[in-house]
Amino acid sequence: MNISEAAAASGVSAKMIRHYETLGLVKPLRQKNNYRSYDARSVSILRFIRHARDLAFPLAEVKQLLGLWQDDGRQSAEVRRIALAHVEALDDKARSLRAVADSLRHLASHCQGDERPDCPILDHISGDERPARETAGHHSERVQ
Repeated sequence: MNISEAAAASGVSAKMIRHYETLGLVKPLRQKNNYRSYDARSVSILRFIRHARDLAFPLAEVKQLLGLWQDDGRQSAEVRRIALAHVEALDDKARSLRAVADSLRHLASHCQGDERPDCPILDHISGDERPARETAGHHSERVQ
């Protein structure tokens, strides 16, 4: 099948298939006219990659998992190790994102959200070190 047929069968865009080819994750056959040709095995590999990416595995780990999937002599302990390390990285990322959300929530709670230009959110992002000031009867606190 050609690349658009492989894309439809695997759920991976033609652009990403070409990218995965440049990374050596999938190796299509080349016809005499140099067009790519994909067989059922190639589509299975593309589906594997798509599912691994859906689980947010980075490409380096996708490559490791793909190698293990294709190795009948693999040890599941290695697959488990990779998966659990990925879970730990995801947990770390989730904690970091929660901290960012908490910080933004805090900044937004100190923003008057009115017609005045004072904005602790923009002050924080810009690193503005101006002292807190009184404006229009409201006290704007600088949030750190």
